[in-house]
Amino acid sequence: MAKNSDSSKKEKANSEITEKVLYVNRCSKVVSGGRKFSFSALILVGDGKGRVGYGFAKANELTDAIRKGGEDARKHMRTYQLDDTTIPHEITVNWDGSSIFLKPAPKGSGVVAGPKVRAVLEMAGIKDVMAKSMRSNNPINIVKATFKALESLRSREEIRNLRGQE
Repeated sequence: MAKNSDSSKKEKANSEITEKVLYVNRCSKVVSGGRKFSFSALILVGDGKGRVGYGFAKANELTDAIRKGGEDARKHMRTYQLDDTTIPHEITVNWDGSSIFLKPAPKGSGVVAGPKVRAVLEMAGIKDVMAKSMRSNNPINIVKATFKALESLRSREEIRNLRGQE
């Protein structure tokens, strides 16, 4: 009986999490019998309440790459700092040739961002933010830079404590 309740809890937790395929790359290798294809997939998972993660996987079949990427994304989900429906402060982050600028926006503005950054921010539950992606259009680096920016965010209380203001 205890086993059934544990599995139902996992199913309920997983039902809140949404999964999105952000990018699929097909690679071909010429061999003696013809072309051999392999696939890589960038997968994003989130609950819309501050928890989001990404996974990148490669496989010989597209469905296997998506499945492996989804498992990896669920394994690496993290919770990020939100300030109501936006982020607490402006931030600029560089990651491997890609640069991301995030800026809080007034309530009702929506997510003003490119497709990859928009997907990450919406999965995280951020509803009002302005973002600019510069220098690179590599989807993997853009997603990694966005996650690094979200990780670097601090709440007002944390900043006050760091400065010694109580």
